[in-house]
Amino acid sequence: MLFSTIEAEPTPLSIDLGRAALVIIDMQRDFLEPGGFGAALGNDVSRLQAAVVPCREVLEAARRYGLLVVHTREGHRPDLSDAPPLKVERGDPAMRIGAVGPMGRILVRGDIIPELYPVHGEPVIDKPGKGAFYRTDLELMLHNRGIDTLFVCGVTTEVCVNTTVREANDRGFRCIVLADCCASYFPAFHEMGLAMIKAQGGIFGWVSGSKPLLNTLAAAH
Repeated sequence: MLFSTIEAEPTPLSIDLGRAALVIIDMQRDFLEPGGFGAALGNDVSRLQAAVVPCREVLEAARRYGLLVVHTREGHRPDLSDAPPLKVERGDPAMRIGAVGPMGRILVRGDIIPELYPVHGEPVIDKPGKGAFYRTDLELMLHNRGIDTLFVCGVTTEVCVNTTVREANDRGFRCIVLADCCASYFPAFHEMGLAMIKAQGGIFGWVSGSKPLLNTLAAAH
C-alpha cells in the first residue's frame, strides 16, 4: 500500500493510490458540442469547455501513474427501449432524444470528445440515467479491482456528477470531486453542487482540484 495525502475540503485526505480510480463523467459530444442534447435543452454548451483542459491534464497523469480510468456516457439504445417515456417526451419534438441532430441521433450512445477519448483497456460505462451506478456494472467492476476511492471529473456538476457521488457514497466509496475538472451550464449550479458535496464535514465526499491531484501523483510517482 502507498498512502499519499491530497489537499481537499473539508479536510486533507490520506489515500492509498493503489485503490483509487479516476472516473470521468459524460465528457461526450452530446453535452459539450453544438447540436447535441445539451444544446437541445437550450443551454450554452461553451460553458462546459472550462473543464476540458484540466480533465485532460489529470487523465494524462493518471495514465502515466497507472490509475484505473473509467469513462461514462449517458445515452440510450437505438430503439430507446431503455429511455423512460417522460425523459424522451421533454422539449421540442424535433430535438428530443432519438431525433437526428448534426452529430447523429441525440443522446443515442455516442462519442466522448476527442481530447478525452478512451484508450485501449479503459472501461466505458454506458448509463441510461444520471448516476453512473444506476443499471450499470460499475459497482461490480470497482469492487472486483479493490477500489475504494474515486477521483471524479465531468459534467454537469449538479446533475450527473452529483448523482454519481451520492450513489457512490451510499455504496461505501470515498469520492474526491475535482472542482476545475467539472462544469455546468449554470455557474451558480456548479458552485452549489460542490458546496453540497463537501457540506457538514463531507456528507457526500470531498472537493479538491486538478493541481492537488497532479502534485500528489507526481510525488508518489
